[in-house]
Amino acid sequence: MGTQARRLKLHNKLCEILGSNHVYYQPPESVKMVYPCIVYHRNTTRKFNADNKKYLSYDSYDVTFICKDPDSDIPDAIEDGFSMIRRETRYTAEGLYHDPFYLYYQGGN
Repeated sequence: MGTQARRLKLHNKLCEILGSNHVYYQPPESVKMVYPCIVYHRNTTRKFNADNKKYLSYDSYDVTFICKDPDSDIPDAIEDGFSMIRRETRYTAEGLYHDPFYLYYQGGN
């Protein structure tokens, strides 16, 4: 499975968790986002080798859930939805709550 196919699979899973299509991949400043939403950006690819061959490869993403509700259950659902995810510290900006995550994604989880 190629990088774009894995990313589209991730996108669909994030839409499913959120319960809407307000999921944005690397949105430009001009995009008017609808809240609650998930914004994600691609980072590097992490490769693991064994016996001088590529053994595993994971794409990494910065994923942020943004909403107006401080008690939303969506951040827990995001964390529970993936096996290789790290939750970062929540912050508030412009009256919106931001729950950031760092995610490794191979396409299967």
